[in-house]
Amino acid sequence: MDASPIPCASDRPSSTASDVLGDVSFLADHGVRHPYVAGAMGKGIASEEWVVRLARAGILSFFGAGGLPVARVASAIRRIRAAVGPNGSFGVNLLHSPVLPAQEDELVDLLLAEQVDRIEASAFVRATPALVRYRVAGLASGPDGSTVIRNRVIAKVSRPEVARQFFAPPDGDIVRALLGSGRITAEQARLAQGVPLADDVCAEADSGGHTDRRVAYTLVPHFRRLRDEIAARTRLRQRVRIGAAGGIGTPEAAAAAFMLGADFILTGSINQCTPEAGISETAKDMLAQADLADVEIAPAGDMFELGAKVQVLKRGSLFAGRANRLYELYRTLPGLDAIPADDRREIEERYFGRTIDAIWQETADFYAGHAASELVEAEANPRKKMAMVFRWYFIHSSRLAIDGRADQRANFQIHCGPAMGAANRWLKGTALEDWRRRHVDVLADRLMQEAAAIFVERLDAVVNRGRQPAPTPMRASLR
Repeated sequence: MDASPIPCASDRPSSTASDVLGDVSFLADHGVRHPYVAGAMGKGIASEEWVVRLARAGILSFFGAGGLPVARVASAIRRIRAAVGPNGSFGVNLLHSPVLPAQEDELVDLLLAEQVDRIEASAFVRATPALVRYRVAGLASGPDGSTVIRNRVIAKVSRPEVARQFFAPPDGDIVRALLGSGRITAEQARLAQGVPLADDVCAEADSGGHTDRRVAYTLVPHFRRLRDEIAARTRLRQRVRIGAAGGIGTPEAAAAAFMLGADFILTGSINQCTPEAGISETAKDMLAQADLADVEIAPAGDMFELGAKVQVLKRGSLFAGRANRLYELYRTLPGLDAIPADDRREIEERYFGRTIDAIWQETADFYAGHAASELVEAEANPRKKMAMVFRWYFIHSSRLAIDGRADQRANFQIHCGPAMGAANRWLKGTALEDWRRRHVDVLADRLMQEAAAIFVERLDAVVNRGRQPAPTPMRASLR
């Protein structure tokens, strides 16, 4: 980790953003300067350097734990905490793992042991015992009889049926099962009835990575009303805040999110194109050239069999087309042996760079040590075996982009939404056009400062109808 000094929040110029935008309780609960989150990018792309720099700047972010071994995550937590001190505000991503659910439990064990007091829950389609355990194990009774919440949850959600679970108290059956197994106390089980599963729910619209391609203009208001309906029915005292994510790559988009009623915003793709992101310079160069239309939808490797989708960078990579071809073969064929010879040759030579048999052996070796039951099922089910082999490509393609194998650019999987293209256009001709100068904290500050100026400018134009708004001085400061 770079040991060069990073300015602390107190060293930075004051900003009007926190006075104008979002919910002040978000700032107080998370100990931050802006109602802003740099969302986690998996496999350590949201790196230790990324989290440390933002924490020192008083901005919330989450380490990208998805797809990493628990030991690697443990090392990251300790390095971050040593760098930011006991009062530094940060969290760790908890990515839903439908294929290997034991991984969720192992990560929650670590988070509780390391006393990580906030997580970003992402890609969940339902509340799992591991997620509920993290939340409930952090509950305690205060001296005045109130409920103290030590473990905070920010959930990224794109579906109302999933959002409902985070607005309501944790599932009673799961809580009782946790109590019966001794994983939570009787007091914690009782207190769980009076708190929502999440403190913050981020309405994730058309975003990079996992996406249902929702529209923010409909999703944010819908979540706000759904939140209020459930709160009225359950009579919970705690108000769940609503955030907005997806498509936020410019100050205008951020201002629009707050005008919709968002209590905070969360950015994703744009933070990959920064010096602190744990992805290769080759990938960052590709991202810096992206325009609005340079993205495409592909299958999600971690939920391949469910047909879930991710949004990825198309410019400079053939990954999306190749991943969609693999899914089409999975959807139409009974197993690996049914793949036509020409297709098999192309897959092995151009996609995988090795034989299908070699990949199956590698895959089988992994599952033998981590989920033997999955391996037994695959040996009896040719389509499951095919899915496991194809999922290897998704893991491989992400590694190629992270490692920067330039000769394998055609197979790079880079999660990216249209916000990246919008950000590139916004920053074109400015000091931040070069991604090497787009430090994650500088990008966050610029986005929020300009969003606040635009927000005030638009309100002023409404109040003083007919008057032309003055140019925004903060934009000039980027030149």
